[in-house]
Amino acid sequence: MVLRKSRMAIEILKPFGPSIVKTKLPENIINEMNIYVDQVINDEKKKEELDYGKRLAGNVKQEIYLEINFMKKIKWAEFLATVCAEWLAKDREIKMKGFEIIKSWIVRQFKNDYNPIHFHSGHVSGVGYLKVPKNMGETVQSKKKHNLNGKLVLIDGSKKLFCNPTHTITPEVGDFYLFPNYLMHAVYPFAETDEERRSVSFNAKLDNESGSI
Repeated sequence: MVLRKSRMAIEILKPFGPSIVKTKLPENIINEMNIYVDQVINDEKKKEELDYGKRLAGNVKQEIYLEINFMKKIKWAEFLATVCAEWLAKDREIKMKGFEIIKSWIVRQFKNDYNPIHFHSGHVSGVGYLKVPKNMGETVQSKKKHNLNGKLVLIDGSKKLFCNPTHTITPEVGDFYLFPNYLMHAVYPFAETDEERRSVSFNAKLDNESGSI
C-alpha cells in the first residue's frame, strides 16, 4: 500500500491510562533530607531504629523511615499536598479537601541494588531524587543498546497498538514525580560506580471524595 502525502491536521489524545506529575523538589528540602540521612547513618542506634527496608519491596542497601517531627520541620506534607491539589485541579477539575501522609522514606541504592516491580498503598505515591551517580555504567552487550541502568520504569496495562505500557524516567537531582498508588513500577540496578543513588518516596491518602474519583 502506498501512502499519500497529506496535510491533514491530527490531534493525538490520551483518554486512557493515568496521568503522572513532574515537578521540582525545593532546594531546602533536598538539603535537609540529605543532612537527615547523613546523621542517621552515622548513628548506629538511629540507623537500626529507622530501618524501613524489611517493610518495603526493594533489594537495596538501606531504606530509612522519615520521622514525623522531621517531616513537620521541613513542611513535607504541605509541599506534597500543594502539588496534589494542583494535580487534581488541573487534571480532574476537583478541589482537594484532605491530604494525609501514610509513610515517607528514603532509599539508598548502590551498585547492583534494585527495586522489583511493585505498587504502593494509599491513593498517591511518588519519588524524588536527592543524589544521583554521575555514571551508572554501560550496557553489557553494546553501547548502542538502550541503557536502563538506575532508571525508574512506570508500568500500566499491556502492549497494544498505539499504546505504550511503560514510561522510563532517568533520575536527575531535584526531579520529583507523583503517580497514583496502583501504578506498577520498578528500578533497575546499576554498576561501575561506588556512588549512591538516593531518593525519597511517600504514600498518601486523599479525602474520600478525591480518592474515589
